[in-house]
Amino acid sequence: MSYEHPNEHHATIQEVSRDIMRRPAEHNTTNLDLDRMRMILDLLGHPEDSFRIIHITGTNGKGSTARMAEAICRAYGMRTGLYTSPHLERINERIAIDGHELSDDDFIDSWEQIKDFVAIVDHAMSERSKPPMSFFEVLTAMAIWKFADAPVDIAVVEVGMGGSWDATNVLDGDACVIGPVDMDHMQWLGDTVEQIATEKSGIIKTGSTAIIGAQPHEEQVMPILERAAAEHHATLVRDGQEMEVVARKPAVGGQLVTFRTPNGVYEDVPVAMFGEHQAHNALAALAAAETVIPVNGVLNGDLVAEGLQGVRIPGRIEQIRTSPTIVIDGGHNLNAAQALCDALDENYDFSQLVGVVAMMKDKQVEAFLGMLEPMLSHIVVTENSWRDRVMPAADLEKIAVDVFGRDRVTRVDDLPDAIQTAVDMVDADDDLGVGYGHGVLICGSFVTAGDARTLLKEQIDPELRKTKEQRVHQPAVEPDPRPSADDGSAQRD
Repeated sequence: MSYEHPNEHHATIQEVSRDIMRRPAEHNTTNLDLDRMRMILDLLGHPEDSFRIIHITGTNGKGSTARMAEAICRAYGMRTGLYTSPHLERINERIAIDGHELSDDDFIDSWEQIKDFVAIVDHAMSERSKPPMSFFEVLTAMAIWKFADAPVDIAVVEVGMGGSWDATNVLDGDACVIGPVDMDHMQWLGDTVEQIATEKSGIIKTGSTAIIGAQPHEEQVMPILERAAAEHHATLVRDGQEMEVVARKPAVGGQLVTFRTPNGVYEDVPVAMFGEHQAHNALAALAAAETVIPVNGVLNGDLVAEGLQGVRIPGRIEQIRTSPTIVIDGGHNLNAAQALCDALDENYDFSQLVGVVAMMKDKQVEAFLGMLEPMLSHIVVTENSWRDRVMPAADLEKIAVDVFGRDRVTRVDDLPDAIQTAVDMVDADDDLGVGYGHGVLICGSFVTAGDARTLLKEQIDPELRKTKEQRVHQPAVEPDPRPSADDGSAQRD
């Protein structure tokens, strides 16, 4: 299906990204249906029928679970596709084949192949007085098309938001994973955890395996999820019942976890991420992998370990610098804040931790800051690059002062300067100059985390990319010959 000469029109990734991202948002009051996605998949010949599917939703942890499930499947020799959101730095991050995000040319090629079908759908919707395809619907269609084109054996697909009306819900998941359900995106999903759980339960398909993570609101949420599984005759695998985290202990770079799944027990598996919540995400990922990998019984423990110990999740409790320690995290709701605090408390010994926080104005800002308050010695409030949605630093400052007190809050409007301010604070108090016990936490939004990653990324000197012959060197100079003692030119006493 691929073009013989991808990107033959020499488009740039920036141009294509702008074309896609200027489309309508993925969820608004006019496009809460799957009509556009069903139409484009019909036009494309239903490429989604060519691979097995792990479909993942939840308020928190779905991106981490998706990456871990994909890594286990890939360690088993399966060809994998991974679709996640949002991206932190590059739009290419959203679509990966065999663990590698699409190159610029491959991404552009995927857009070139489906854009005429997108135009057909847009025209048909216009005739019905309905909106065109959203940017998320376009990206979802691109991912499905690319997975069939590769072709992959297994596609691991993260829901964008919610479940029932999410663009990804045209997929018929073999394993349908629902992580922790909590309050977030209430303007779209509902004002109660029951409403949000109902929305997320919509990904459970007939005859699938429904894998349910640990639920912070178990009494309200579990009956809804269990009822949806029963209605669709789905096999139910619940954290704490059919599967469990048996034991866990911190280790260098992560933790060692013993899992029990419906197929067996996996002892002391290395998970290269911090926090109890990541152990439970890994459990769900393992159960999902058991569902789609064509092996009877327990999976090979060495291959499971190989997959999980190699997973790194950008922007999820990610340490990107030392001396001082700088950690970034994209979590933006209360469940994520609690998981962040627990993981830092378990794995770091900070005597001083300065927070750099920029958040979206539609979040539970005061409650989020309240979760961070006992952990932070000082907070620097700022803004990220999403100007349409970010809370102005002046407004965030007022809330932070109410939570932390005036003397523990500093406002710096520009994120680069805010990060530098925080680093200067911890450096000033680091008597030994080695960074131990002194850290900076940058958090509040995935946009904030992505901006910080870009700003703090270590750059390679361009000279080091050149060959030895290409590098600029001082021309060699041959020394003048030394005069001999008897040629009459030597200086004599």
